[in-house]
Amino acid sequence: MELPFFVSSYFKRLADDCPELARQVFPSEMENVVLDYEDSDPLCDNRNMPVKRLVHRYDDRVLILVTDRCASYCRFCFRRHFTASGSSDISKEELQDIVGYIARHDNIREILLSGGDPLMLANSKLVSVLSSIRNVRRDVIVRIGSRVPVFLPDRIDESLIDAIRDFKPIWLISHINHPAELTDRASNVLSLFIDAGIPVANQTVLLRDINDNITILEELFSSLLRIGVKPYYLLQGDLAAGTSHFRVPLERSFSLYEKLSCRLSGLALPVFALDLPGGGGKIALSRSSVEYVDDNWYYFRSREGKIYKYPREE
Repeated sequence: MELPFFVSSYFKRLADDCPELARQVFPSEMENVVLDYEDSDPLCDNRNMPVKRLVHRYDDRVLILVTDRCASYCRFCFRRHFTASGSSDISKEELQDIVGYIARHDNIREILLSGGDPLMLANSKLVSVLSSIRNVRRDVIVRIGSRVPVFLPDRIDESLIDAIRDFKPIWLISHINHPAELTDRASNVLSLFIDAGIPVANQTVLLRDINDNITILEELFSSLLRIGVKPYYLLQGDLAAGTSHFRVPLERSFSLYEKLSCRLSGLALPVFALDLPGGGGKIALSRSSVEYVDDNWYYFRSREGKIYKYPREE
């Protein structure tokens, strides 16, 4: 489906002065180029959804799609089958079905709140989701994945922190791709979580002509660590429909990560990873993780031992 255009006024002001930020949120005609191997649901969420809005791909963790709204829409979004689809916020009935599923599966140790962006929910709605989870499982770790700290930092204040701090163990997983996103305002709101005892880890998507540069990546990961945010994942681009112009050729990605590994400490260096196309799950990427290569594809082995392929793009 076509992803609508929306960008917060805050991020637009930043993007007006930074082409790398503008490219992330402003539509391009290149989005109309959909390759044969691209898909609106490249990670096969729908195939791993035993209950509506609940994705159970890994044995010990699940992901809940709590809303389809974001504070701005990234043009490289891999969940464009759901994001801004009109599904709106999770209903009481949907939430009840989900927590029932969680209660019946003791193997679940982590719950990821995603969407859309969970921090676009009203505080009361977010508390309702967290309360429902804690009513059936006090022991699970909850992760909240969000771009709000860089897209709409004014959404985050003490009232939000107060609303969620009692539901620990809870982590914020921020999504920051470029040092220009890490403004003083964004850094300050991330500190609100950290000061409240809510750890923050960050995932970054490797993006062509945006952050596929050793200096930019080194600055980003060092800056994150300096404010107490752990660089968590550096993600190779997914095969989402109309996003080929964002993907960095894997050979270049390998080279960038090898240079980063020589320049950053283990604490500052994120895991380089790929979500295998077709629902194969996430794997750590390195040259040694490639099973074999032909003229068109790299082949990787999933955790379950199955072979999946990723394109050799220029």
